[in-house]
Amino acid sequence: MTESLQRHPGMTPRSGPVVLVIMDGVGFGKFREGDGVAAAHTETLDELFKTAPWTKLKAHGTAVGLPSDDDMGNSEVGHNAIGCGRVFAQGAKLVNQSILSGKVFEGEVWKKLVRNAVEHDGSMHFIGLTSDGNVHSNISHLRAMVEQAKKDGVPKVKVHTLLDGRDVGETSALEYIDPLQEFLDGISDDTFDARIVSGGGRMVITMDRYNANWDMVRKGWETHVLGKGRLFPSAHEAIETLRGETGAIDQDLPPFVISADGEHPDGPIIDGDSVILFNFRGDRALEITKAFEAEELEEFDRIRYPAVEYAGMMEYDGDLHVPAQYLVNPPSINRTMAEYLCSSGVRQFSISETQKYGHVTYFFNGNRSGKFDDALEEYVEIPSDILPFEQRPWMKCAEITDRVIETIEQGGYDFIKLNYPNGDMVGHTGIYQAVICALEAMDLQLGRLKKAVEKAGGIMVISADHGNSDDMFEHDKTGAVKLKADGRPQAKTAHSLNPVPCIVYDPQYNGEYGATLKEGLGISSLAATCLELLGFSAPDDYDESVLSFQAE
Repeated sequence: MTESLQRHPGMTPRSGPVVLVIMDGVGFGKFREGDGVAAAHTETLDELFKTAPWTKLKAHGTAVGLPSDDDMGNSEVGHNAIGCGRVFAQGAKLVNQSILSGKVFEGEVWKKLVRNAVEHDGSMHFIGLTSDGNVHSNISHLRAMVEQAKKDGVPKVKVHTLLDGRDVGETSALEYIDPLQEFLDGISDDTFDARIVSGGGRMVITMDRYNANWDMVRKGWETHVLGKGRLFPSAHEAIETLRGETGAIDQDLPPFVISADGEHPDGPIIDGDSVILFNFRGDRALEITKAFEAEELEEFDRIRYPAVEYAGMMEYDGDLHVPAQYLVNPPSINRTMAEYLCSSGVRQFSISETQKYGHVTYFFNGNRSGKFDDALEEYVEIPSDILPFEQRPWMKCAEITDRVIETIEQGGYDFIKLNYPNGDMVGHTGIYQAVICALEAMDLQLGRLKKAVEKAGGIMVISADHGNSDDMFEHDKTGAVKLKADGRPQAKTAHSLNPVPCIVYDPQYNGEYGATLKEGLGISSLAATCLELLGFSAPDDYDESVLSFQAE
């Protein structure tokens, strides 16, 4: 356990708790058209922007540990930065470095998987999100590993594509699949056979998280491992056919299996094969990993459990050490805000619904499972609805707020953190009307929460982990909205590169810190900000707070 925090000489703790509200996916839009946040009727936020100190925070690129400022932020790295108070090199950057240096291919895990495939004359399978979104994966990593597999003598490579349409354009799948197919055809020869063998939308198969819908994983297992599903001669034909039949965007396309002869799957996973999950982000990798690693699985009947060598791109859970084998070491994150607060005897309450529960716990705590102190911490998960979020855009923000208000009124906790998922989860659907509804529903709950914080004599810090609902339309280089063939705006389902708000609502403010908040900081400054509002000095190596005290 870390050392306890020192008291801040210039800050008197309030009588009520400090409440950190993370409005997931809510930023300041660059364009007026498609900015769902600006378009929504948000009386509470509007009032706070007029009456409370606020500033803009960076939530993408190097400000959250990603390779460049062209990289959009995401909920994982965002909550890492908020909860850890510092910026760590994150998944995409670490994997890039490891592949460019060749270090990943010098590691024992890569060599073991290669050796297994060669000795059994088996296949090396790659399962992952096939795009360059850089949130869960990057297709350039896949290409590099396929090239190295050939150099190392692997006879066969089978690629199981998960279609994105969420961190990239909603119907951009063929922009990745067609060049990938051309690459695999070009690298194949008499000694090496590389091909796409299965696929499906990321929100339909394989990539479930937080145990929300294990049926997605079952469908993924049947598709990738058993080779069971609707057969197509190519991934291109599968995508075009399924898109035409369903009208779905990429993330929602049904699963498909590739068959050259129209009768048998080209790439089921069998005994003696090697399997690499090339996603580097952990939340949507844990369940399919469990399906490959658990000797006994209760969540669904695997029907067949092949003896394979399995590895993830990274370690997805550092405490549970999942997976057992991985190619690239994750960032080592320690001395998080929650750990410091436990060492200082501060009572903490964390809550969200299933879709973001792991973010205010696991990711906020530096990719650490479990509590630092059972006596001081309480985690609450509100079960999410299992249906498309545009059908229930209000999600569970009212239920989250009910529980937080109850907790504030009971007075048992000093620091409360919550995540409203609406702006992100509904933003990813690309349904603009649903986004407006989602944000207005969230704003109603912020109004309720604001009253409870004021009554208790607390402080509310309102911010976000990244943008999304602030940038719902695709724009061209001139800033004009791109239109579909029918004249409607082309929806954008990915995160934005926009800054996010940081509002400090402090009804008992008496001049301890300046009324103007610092500018130019990133969301990692939220940790020091919350610590100072709790009456503590932040650790010396934490990124600076948005607050300015007279002694500074």
